[in-house]
Amino acid sequence: MTVIYQTTITRIGQSAPDALSDKMLITFREGAPADIEEYCFIHCHGELKGTLRPGNQLELDDICYPVTAVGDVAEQNLRELGHITLRFDGQTEAEFPGTVHVTGPVPEALQAGCTVKFVA
Repeated sequence: MTVIYQTTITRIGQSAPDALSDKMLITFREGAPADIEEYCFIHCHGELKGTLRPGNQLELDDICYPVTAVGDVAEQNLRELGHITLRFDGQTEAEFPGTVHVTGPVPEALQAGCTVKFVA
């Protein structure tokens, strides 16, 4: 498997963990506007070196999640803004253009220092 994107969470917005109860995880690169940062897991932006698509794997630390659907602008948002909305619901059609759906248990908590990877 080839790593096509890797980054590390550097800080967590005050309201970001609340989205986990809705089966969502929202990321944004460092330098996000303050009103957005509050709701995001902030990371040091990595370079996307491949295509984001169903069949890839998301890895949060050592837990793997199969990617089941990718919205039309999710790859562009990740590449340009480090922004992505992950949904832990296994849907096979993206709910929104910037959403990536995965299968697996919702993380109970993520800490600064957590590694986020997409592998193909």
